Amino acid sequence: MKTRIQEKFKTLFGKEGQLYMSSGRINLIGEHTDYNGGYVFPGAINFGIMAAIEPNGLNKVKVYSLDYDEYVEFGLNEEDKPDQAWARYIFGVCRETIKRGGKVQGFNAVFAGDVPLGAGLSSSAALESVFAFAINEINGNGIDKFELARIGQSTEHNYCGVKCGIMDQFASIFGKEGALMRLNCKTGEYKYFPFHPKGYKLVLIDSCVKHELASSAYNKRRESCENAAAAIRKNHPEVEFLSDAKRLWLDEVRDQIPEEDFLRAEYVIGEVQRVLDVCDALERDDYETVGEMMYQTHFGLSRLYEVSCEELDFLNKLARKMDVTGSRVMGGGFGGCTINLVKEELYDAFIGAAKEQFTAKFGHAPKVYDVVISDGARKL
Repeated sequence: MKTRIQEKFKTLFGKEGQLYMSSGRINLIGEHTDYNGGYVFPGAINFGIMAAIEPNGLNKVKVYSLDYDEYVEFGLNEEDKPDQAWARYIFGVCRETIKRGGKVQGFNAVFAGDVPLGAGLSSSAALESVFAFAINEINGNGIDKFELARIGQSTEHNYCGVKCGIMDQFASIFGKEGALMRLNCKTGEYKYFPFHPKGYKLVLIDSCVKHELASSAYNKRRESCENAAAAIRKNHPEVEFLSDAKRLWLDEVRDQIPEEDFLRAEYVIGEVQRVLDVCDALERDDYETVGEMMYQTHFGLSRLYEVSCEELDFLNKLARKMDVTGSRVMGGGFGGCTINLVKEELYDAFIGAAKEQFTAKFGHAPKVYDVVISDGARKL
């Protein structure tokens, strides 16, 4: 990828550029907790976006996407927004940097990526992060890393129409090889935890399905959580988000809220605790407990939060049947991947069975991605 990028950069701009890289991410546990003020537990992975960048002395950005085979030029004012969806991520990062008082001089860039698209690994956050990091460094802006993550998040909100949380950009910027990060979505506090599962592999199995209704169903679940939190708050005014509530407090309002809201809240309160249990387990290298918590999360997402689907439940049941240490749906749900923690000696048999049995049942093969926890945004 490095060679392809630099060759194209030289062809277009006459010399090589400075190389930067940022990563996609997985989230080991802590799903649908971000907007409830809870914990998430992501890590950066060995798939990412790489860019060659060089200032050009103009008030203009000239950028080529190798993956889309497309060249775009745009200015740095609000009215210069490009038509191409991929270019808006870069334009948004420039604009959000400027809004924060950062300097952005025009630059030339060529970029490419190997983050599997549609697998829920946040290729868009990797794209935002590599440009946010590079622009910050090239211009000597001194913007701190958390603000760089917010630049990516604001780009999604203001230029790409996605009201995402901070997790994806946070993981992409802060990622560290061999470590996962526990982020408190309410306070912004974070802590690194060692993740070096000797004798295990971390593998994603992509169902290659995306069921419609995801966005409306997502909003509905968010509403349920807010309803439950509001009911609990009447008795316990300190509850700002659902993550602040104790399970006992949810039981107190069971008769006052719809059963559906109760189930959604039951899942979230349990999930906040599971993240903490996984952190404790990792500090003693107890990957069996980590795996069991992953299965519990899948059960909650499937039965209580109801964001799984037949394909994902099938992969999860197969994992359990084949003694895989941990397995769960990863991401918002309604399709996408399961994330699996698999003993190395069981890996080949599990992947073989998953491909064969999934294809026989659903008529298409799943995709398989081995992931390694890696560094986030950096200069190469």
